[in-house]
This record gives sequence, C-alpha cells and structure tokens, in this order.
Amino acid sequence: MLKTKHILVSTALAGASVLFASPVTAQSTVTDIGTIDAETVVPGKAPGYSPYAGRNFPSRVFWGDTHLHTSASLDAGAFGTRLGFEDAYRFARGEELTASGGERVKLSRPLDFLVISDHSDNMGFFPALFAGDPKMLADKTGRRWYDLVQKGGQDGVKAALEIIDSFSRGQFPKALEFLPGSDGFRSTWDQIIAAAEKYNEPGRFSAFIGYEWTSQVPPGNNLHRVVIYRDGGAQAKQTLPFTTYPPQGSTTPEDLWKHLQAYEDKTGGRVLAIAHNGNLSNGWMFPIETNPSNGQPLSAEYAETRARWEPLYEVTQIKGDGEAHPYLSPNDEFAGYELWDKGNLNLSEVKKPEMLVSEYARAALQTGLLLEGRLGTNPYKFGMIGATDSHTSLATAEEDNFFGKHTGAEPKADRASHEFMRNGDVFLMGWQMVSSGYAGVWASDNTREAIWDAMRRKEVYATTGPRMLVRFFGGWEFTDADAQSRTPAFAGYAKGVPMGGDLSDAPDGKAPTFLLAALKDPLGGNLDRIQVVKGWIDAAGARQEKVYDVASSDGRVAGADGKLPAVGNTVDVATATWANTIGASELVKTWTDPDFDPALRAFYYARVLEIPTPRWTAYDAVRFSVKMPDGVPMFGQERAYTSPIWYTPRG
Repeated sequence: MLKTKHILVSTALAGASVLFASPVTAQSTVTDIGTIDAETVVPGKAPGYSPYAGRNFPSRVFWGDTHLHTSASLDAGAFGTRLGFEDAYRFARGEELTASGGERVKLSRPLDFLVISDHSDNMGFFPALFAGDPKMLADKTGRRWYDLVQKGGQDGVKAALEIIDSFSRGQFPKALEFLPGSDGFRSTWDQIIAAAEKYNEPGRFSAFIGYEWTSQVPPGNNLHRVVIYRDGGAQAKQTLPFTTYPPQGSTTPEDLWKHLQAYEDKTGGRVLAIAHNGNLSNGWMFPIETNPSNGQPLSAEYAETRARWEPLYEVTQIKGDGEAHPYLSPNDEFAGYELWDKGNLNLSEVKKPEMLVSEYARAALQTGLLLEGRLGTNPYKFGMIGATDSHTSLATAEEDNFFGKHTGAEPKADRASHEFMRNGDVFLMGWQMVSSGYAGVWASDNTREAIWDAMRRKEVYATTGPRMLVRFFGGWEFTDADAQSRTPAFAGYAKGVPMGGDLSDAPDGKAPTFLLAALKDPLGGNLDRIQVVKGWIDAAGARQEKVYDVASSDGRVAGADGKLPAVGNTVDVATATWANTIGASELVKTWTDPDFDPALRAFYYARVLEIPTPRWTAYDAVRFSVKMPDGVPMFGQERAYTSPIWYTPRG
C-alpha cells in the first residue's frame, strides 16, 4: 500500500486560482529510485487545523537549465563568447548583463538552479588560446586559429567550426590538447568548482557542479552526456572530469559509467549523467540489438548499468526537439515539433529513415520495454527534461528573449538567414535554431541535494521554454471527484504515484487511471490540451503507440475521425503578438486507459500543448524590420513533456 505525506500549494495566476497539493513519496536513499513508507495520510485531512503544518515535502516546481556552456568551452569561446562562469550564474539568478555580442539582456524571471556544463575535452583550451599563450601560438594551427578569433565576426565563427570539426574527426592538434594531467585542465576545473560554490545559496539558488562528456563515434555520431554532481567542491575536486582522450578518457559510454562509479567509490558522493540529442547520433543513442561500443549483442549488464547512471534524457534543446518523429508516429499530428533530422552532429553522414527508431524518446521508451522483456532490465527507463545547450553563458529559452546557440547567432538582423552548419548539400540554417528548453523539478527545497534527488527519482518534466505547472499521477482508483477538487495532488499521492513512478500487478478487472493537472505560464499562452501518450509492446512483440486527447479547452470534442478540432490561432505575425482569447488557463482531468491489457508492459506520459504563439523568428522580423526567408516558421505550439509512468505486469 502506498503511504505518503502531503503539502498544499496555493498559486494564483492570470486570474485563475488553483491549489496544487504537492506531497511526494520520499526516497529511502538517493541510490534507490523506489519509495519508502511515510505516515499514512487521508486526502484532505490534517493532524491539526493548518493543512500546512508538519509537511516538509515538495511544494513547488523549481526551474532550471542543466546544460549551459561558457567561454571555457573550446567551441563557445571560439564562436565569440566572452562571458564566463560568474556571468552565467549572475544572469541565471536574475541580473542584467551585456551579452558577448553587445546587447543588454535579462531573463523575464530568475531561474532556481543552473548546471554549467562546459566540455571536458580541452577544458581551458580556449581561454589560453584567446590570451595568446606561447604554447598555442608556437603551433601553426594554433596561430591560425588565434588570428581568426582575434578578428572576430565570421572569422571567429570559421575558427570555431574548424576547431569543432577537427575535434569531432579526431584530428585536433596534439600540441594544443588540454588533457586531465595538465596544469591548465586542473586549474579550469578548480575555477568551475569555485564559481559553483560561490553562487550556490541553499534555499534561494542551486549552483550545480557539472561538465559535458563529448563523445562522437565514429566521428560525428553524437553520444554526449552531461554529468551532474549532487556534491559540493570538497568531493568534486577529488577527481577530474572524464574526457574522450585516451589513455585517461574514452569515447565509450561504459567507460564513462566506470569513471562515475570510481568517483562515488572514492568520495562517497553522488553523480548522474544525462544524454541528449539522439537526433544527431544517426541511430547510436538508443541501440536495440547491438552495443555500438563493441559490436556485441546488448547484455543485461549494459541494461542495468545504463539504467543506474542515466535516469533522465534531455528531450528538447536548441539543436532540435527529440520527443517524436512523424516517420515513427504518422498518426500523431503534433509529432515532428522543431525537427533536426538531416544527419549526425557534424553532418558527415546523411540521415537514413532506419536510424530514427534509435534516436527519438518515444521510440526509445518502447525499445526499453522490449529490452526489459529480453534482458530483465529496462535500460531506457528515463524521465524527461529540457535544457538550452546554449554556448553564450546565457540560459535564454523564451521566444522573445532568445540569444541563440552561440555568440555568432545572438540577435541581429540576418541571423536567421545564416548557414548554421554545412557539409556538402546537407546544411542547417540559422532559423532552425530552437528556443528551448527548461527543466521543471518537483523538489522539497531549492538545494543541490533536493533537486538532484528529484532528478534521480524522475519527478521532473521538460518544457520548450514556458513555465507551466504540470502534475501527472497514475493509480487504480482516481475518480472525477479527484479532478474537481482544488487540491488534486492530495489524491494524486494518496492513491497513486507521480511522474517517474511505477504501477504493477493490475487488480482484477482494473485499468490504470491517471490524474492530470496543468496551469498556464502567467507570461505564456493559454493551454490548448493535455494529451496522454501511451506506448507498449503487443503480444506479437510489435511496437504500438496511441495519443489520447484527455483534456481540452473551449468545449471542443472529438469529431467522427476521433481527432480534436484545432484550438485556433490568434497570432499576428506582422506584429509578433497574440491574444489569449482562446484556450484555458488551467486544465484538470482524470482519465482511464480504455485499451488496457494487464499482460502487456506499457508506459504513459503527459504532453501539454499551449495555443499557437509567435516563434523567435517572428520577433526578429518585427524588431529588425526584416523579411524572413520563405518557409521559415513564424509561430508554433510550445509544450511540456512529463516523465513517464510505467506499468509492469505481474510475473
């Protein structure tokens, strides 16, 4: 029997008052992703008059970016980023700065946490190059890159592309490498830790220590992971970040996981890894049959180890949204949001349709069910978050405040028409940058430990930038009355499990029921609908999926084709404005799976859609008085993806 404690949260936004009760099942230890028993609570009851008294469980969502680069990353620095660690933290905490491109910039609202994730490979290389380190200038290539960077502008961009390409192809000059044994590497890591310690303020702002491991094997196939520490500097500085350079490093994920285990064994600390941009892996991110690292069949050890270290997946960011692809989900009218599907990371190999099934989150969740049946463990049992992967030191994800992938793509009249990446006839344009995303974390406190623990238990969700509040619970006994309550999460935790949780052993004659609640971002568009996405493997071993419209605005009902009519569109592209005269400020609903088979493994997650709002390209067109190239999207429907809830049959 599930036993939980509860807390009540009151939020009044845009004229709509909603009480989101926010208890959470506690964790026995941070190594365990299950729950422990807490004292039994009857929904709506409290031991005293005040329903808030004695309740120290999560009461709000904390917003942050888990993937941000500063001038310490070799590519960011080469592109022209001059803002460092402290600038990134100051900006995330709400300060106004001057961006590297010269514009003044500020967030609409401060973030609650930040992970600076500079590349571990050649960590500290660019600051040394930019400063004219004699070692850098003594090398012919180093001197050339230095001269280009000093010129700035498109010359700096050219240097950055050369630096990235030479690294991705394994052709980075040996004389210029910054390896873990070097003084420059150690010094940079110490600076990263010192900045995180300086700006970490428990209760107000959490500054996480982290880095990005940047594997591309064979050259170009993206296998990157962001590594996030639960710990402070005293533990983090006892080891160095893992790189891809042998003999200290490796391009193999299994070796990264061994490195993380060694860190925990040595320090007693805790760490996790988050993969991203499977859409640029050309089928390598979520293997199905063969481990790409060694060419051998996937093993139970692989499944267990990956599940242990990678509880989350970064499903949306600047380099494309990775939830679903129309080729894989032809019946989903909202699949294919902000696609980057032309090739791998350096565009050295064109995308083939058969690669897609091992690149997108929804397909990977299905693969996880299939592998669980074969190997005994689901290696792709991940929660979902968003992040920016900005290389500007600026965690900007709002459409009207988007400062691009790198300094060369910061706001200016022609940034949408620039070639962002190119290889032969396959290229990506500046307008294809995506103003996304953020992570919403249901945690007890704004501390490293509480937020990290929530990530570990997957009580998190991704958004493409808006800060809507989303709740998603699964159980067996939810009723319409639970959704009609102004405290839906009381019932959510008392009767079921939150996003990231598990259901099993269906009671005879019961189908799983779900309780869903969403509240609009006060600065964003109204809500169009809440959907439940279900995936499963049928009795014949085939992949299946279905998208259900669970709650919708404006009294719309499905037509004869089973589809919900479009919510409409109030966007005026000419002025980059819209009106919240359609949609809803909040949606709360219970839903029962009408197609449930208790013998089949399944997953469910919620997708929340806003009404159409202007895209960053529309804001650029108005602010710079320019006409966008033909075919450039000027509006879109921003969204949130919750972490799934999984169902496992008995036996």
